[in-house]
Amino acid sequence: MRVMPLLAALALAGCSAGAAPKALTVCADPNNLPFSNRAGQGFENRIAEIVARDMHRPVRYVWWAQRRGYVRNTLGEQKCDLWPGVASGVEMVATTRPYYRSTYVFVTRADRNLKGLTLDDPRLKALTIGVQMVGDDAMNTPPAHALTARGMTRNVRGFMLYGDYAKPNPPADVVRAVADGKVDVSLAWGPLAGYFAKSSPVPLRIERVTPWLDNAQWPMVYDISMGVRKYDPAFQQQVETILTRRKKEIAAILDRYGVPRVD
Repeated sequence: MRVMPLLAALALAGCSAGAAPKALTVCADPNNLPFSNRAGQGFENRIAEIVARDMHRPVRYVWWAQRRGYVRNTLGEQKCDLWPGVASGVEMVATTRPYYRSTYVFVTRADRNLKGLTLDDPRLKALTIGVQMVGDDAMNTPPAHALTARGMTRNVRGFMLYGDYAKPNPPADVVRAVADGKVDVSLAWGPLAGYFAKSSPVPLRIERVTPWLDNAQWPMVYDISMGVRKYDPAFQQQVETILTRRKKEIAAILDRYGVPRVD
């Protein structure tokens, strides 16, 4: 009389043992190279795959354009486990220890005598400057604030950080504008600039923006971490351990994508 229940229990145990592992759910932008895209071609896609592989879990994505409301609609609503590529220490989420540190850069054509620019270089006042902008002055990028503080507004051309989402990788326009001769120099976030400079048909020069901290309030250098849900320290520690263990693999990916890094 007890044979059938025993067989059923064994069958259930066998199904549980063979069940597929739970996916690591990653929130990412589907149209934002070099960081991520729906085809999985971005360096954050590659790094997320490393983390998932170390956990012996498959990757599943929650796609959401990185505009205002991104955190609220992803990690905030617990739709995903991980947000790669977030500035360390942001208040909206818990962040891991950094896995790289990058900088805003000057982008110029290699065939022009514009090497060695700084924010205080007098040459800037005679140049047309492209800069990434958010739209609201209180939320603009650090280079935009730095140029405004120096009275450079008439010679600045703004390129929206979000851009025209109907086009592929809209933030790249600030780099392409230099190659196309629409501006003389652009100030752009290093990973974006480094990636698109590598594939530019016109050779481009990439140099760090200095000073790295402008007016004691606008940093040009940021530590980059992975964002996780708050109040889950065990998962945060697990991700940090993997990022440390896979440090060389991650560095090789960043090199391949042309990500400028600073110590």
